[in-house]
Amino acid sequence: MHSITLIQGILLSVMAIIVGIDFWLEALFLFRPIIVCTLTGIILGDVRLGLMAGGLTELAFAGLTPAGGTQPPNPVLAGIMTTVIAFTSGSDPKTAIGLALPFSFLMQYIILFYYSSFSIFMGRADKYAAEADTKSLVKLNIITTAIVAITYGIVVFTCAYLAQGAMQSLVQSMPVWLTHGFEIAGGILPAVGFGMLLKVMLKGEYVPFLIIGFLVASFLNFPNLLPVALVGTALAIMEYNSSKNKLVATTTNNVEGDDFSDGI
Repeated sequence: MHSITLIQGILLSVMAIIVGIDFWLEALFLFRPIIVCTLTGIILGDVRLGLMAGGLTELAFAGLTPAGGTQPPNPVLAGIMTTVIAFTSGSDPKTAIGLALPFSFLMQYIILFYYSSFSIFMGRADKYAAEADTKSLVKLNIITTAIVAITYGIVVFTCAYLAQGAMQSLVQSMPVWLTHGFEIAGGILPAVGFGMLLKVMLKGEYVPFLIIGFLVASFLNFPNLLPVALVGTALAIMEYNSSKNKLVATTTNNVEGDDFSDGI
């Protein structure tokens, strides 16, 4: 078990502010758990733990994407707290995912609250837009974004630094069967997330690639998943080139079949 220092707590808060703004604006997608966990691991001085937690948490959240006003469990808090709990309590990252979910839900509800409460600014925003007052409109957007950013910093500092002793005591006091249950749930969550992603993205013509990937990952003895990723990359490039060639051939046939008489 390790303790988080004040400097590390402040750095985690600053990082949460940056990725929280990115999540609010959906700009660079720095808020994805694989990035958030890795950055958290770097700040805590355990990059390997951050990468492991990031891979598991990213798979768990792979199929959870904001759509309009609908908010999934917050990926920023899930990524940070999964790494923090695993670091401070010495628990397995799979167990930490289950323990980090309440923090993810907490931030989800806060963001939903802001979505509702910020509606009071819409009248003023409409007024500024009608008057072409761009300075006031920009100022209004900066204020609301700053409120969200500061909230991320406060929540992360409170949960990761101020409450670390309580989290350690909670994990240590849990019976073995409960800890094992969280570990099983954390191990299932990546599969559920990947399944949700496949439900949206998987097409009939891609099923052979899924079967090939499953066979390669399950029955060939590799020390890591890098060879599987390279096989997937090769198949993706082949499919891309094949689709591109078909598109070029179709376009060429359409052009040759057109009647350009009289210059039309």
